[in-house]
Amino acid sequence: MAEQPKNSYKFSHKHLLGLADYTADDIRYVLEQAKNFREILDRPVPKVPTLRDKTIVNLFYENSTRTRLSFELAQKRMGADVVNFSTSSSSVKKGESLKDTIQNISSMKIDMVVVRHESPGVPHFLTRVVDAAIINAGDGAHEHPTQALLDMFTMQQLYPDLAGKNIAIIGDISHSRVVRSNIIGLRKLGANVVVCGPKTFMPVNVESLGVDVSYDLEETLGWCDIAMALRIQLERQDEGTELFPSIREYHQKFGITRKHLEKYPNFTVMHPGPVNRGVEMESEVADSDRSIILSQVTNGVAVRMAILYLLSGGTRI
Repeated sequence: MAEQPKNSYKFSHKHLLGLADYTADDIRYVLEQAKNFREILDRPVPKVPTLRDKTIVNLFYENSTRTRLSFELAQKRMGADVVNFSTSSSSVKKGESLKDTIQNISSMKIDMVVVRHESPGVPHFLTRVVDAAIINAGDGAHEHPTQALLDMFTMQQLYPDLAGKNIAIIGDISHSRVVRSNIIGLRKLGANVVVCGPKTFMPVNVESLGVDVSYDLEETLGWCDIAMALRIQLERQDEGTELFPSIREYHQKFGITRKHLEKYPNFTVMHPGPVNRGVEMESEVADSDRSIILSQVTNGVAVRMAILYLLSGGTRI
C-alpha cells in the first residue's frame, strides 16, 4: 500500500472537475480530511465557520435532490453565503447562454461554483471563463467525482485499505457518470472492479478503464466484497431505443434480492440513489443490515465539506 499523505501534504488543486485529474494521494488526502468533518457532523452543534467569508453558487441545470441538498447543507454547516441558481426561474428560459449566465453571476464576486449540467465538459469550460473554483456535481454521463469520493469514504469505513478489495458495480454502466468516477478512484486506490449488467448497458471498450466485465449476477455477487447497484438512467437513453425488454425482466436477471443475501452472506450493498425498489434491488435488501445506503447519504455531507474546505485554500478547521 502507498504511504498515506501526512499533515504536511500539499494539496495543489483549485478545482474538482473529475477524479481523472487527482492522484491516489490526492484522493487519500481528501478522504482523510473528510474524517474530520464526519466527526463534526456528530457534534451537538455540527457547524464550523471555515467558509464564513466565502460566497458559493450552486448552478444546477439538471434536476437534483440529494446532491444539491448535500452541497447546500455542507456549505451552510461551514458558514458560507449560499446562492442557489434555478434554470426554471432564470434568464436561461429567455435564451441566455451558459457563458453569459456564469459571467453575470461571477461579476457579483463569488468564490466557488458547484455545477451540474447535462453536457459533458461544462465544468472544464467554466474554468476558462470565470476565476472562481469549480466543483463538478455531475456533467452528463462523464463524471460525478464527489459521489465517487463519498462512496469510497463509505467503503473505507468497512475496509480502511481498499487495495485488493473486490467491488462490483451493477446496472446501467453506459449512462452512469457515477461509474466512471468510481472506476477511476477505486482503481487508483488499488481495488479490483467488475462491472455487471446487460450487454446493451455496457459501453464500448469498457475494459480499457481497467475493469472486468460480467453478465452473470450470481457469479458477481459470489465474488465481490461490495455490490453497488445503479439506477437505470432512462432519461439519458435515446428516445425510442429499447435497451432491455422490461423492468420486470431486468429485475429478474440483475436485481439484488433477499435470496441473494442468504446465498452470498459476505457482500455489502450500496447504491448512489435514488433507489428504484423492486428494480435494482428488493426493498428487503435496501433496508437490510447489509445495506449502507443511508451511510452514503450522511457521508456525502462530510466529503463535500472536505472538498469545499480544500478548494477554498483552507489550512484549519
